[in-house]
Amino acid sequence: MPTKSALAQQLAVVAGFDNPRASLEQYRTPPDLAAHLVHTADLQGDVQGQTVVDLGCGTGMLALGAALRSPARVVGLDIDPAPLSTARENEQKVGSTTPVSWVRADATTAPLSPPVGETTVVMNPPFGAQSDNEHADRRFLETAASIADVSYSIHNEGSQSFIESFAADNGGEVTHAFETEFDLPRQFEFHESDRQAITAEVYRIDWT
Repeated sequence: MPTKSALAQQLAVVAGFDNPRASLEQYRTPPDLAAHLVHTADLQGDVQGQTVVDLGCGTGMLALGAALRSPARVVGLDIDPAPLSTARENEQKVGSTTPVSWVRADATTAPLSPPVGETTVVMNPPFGAQSDNEHADRRFLETAASIADVSYSIHNEGSQSFIESFAADNGGEVTHAFETEFDLPRQFEFHESDRQAITAEVYRIDWT
């Protein structure tokens, strides 16, 4: 198994959003964070030989990280066609041999048809920081609960009680959790500094 740092180096070529949309909270997942999440999932046996679905894949960071760890196949799903085009370009840069399907669809419109075989969802959903986008991560979790055996998701700091309660109410169980740093570049008018590091939380939920 390649190291986590080697995976992060491979993902460093993944381009972010050309014209990010604040309403969708479109931020490029940092390569180090993506590598950490995917490497953890791989160590748990949740990537190799599995179907991996990236809900709200953006430009493909998590989907392509998973694709480099020998899953059966990867599906990247996003509502915005522009980042999906960039994701296809990023796929060529990364050079994975795993088949990746890029699908334009709303990740929050459940139920999606569950893929055949064991399925792992990876996702960096909107945190719901925008006033018209509150509880956006809940809708992503609802989809994950309906199609996944396990899911890995990134959330805002202080989400533990919500995630654990949601999982329990929907037949799941949080088995792993860790804090991480999420580096946000200045890309919207309301940003006051060039870069800001925030604390985020990653959760593994077993839905079986």
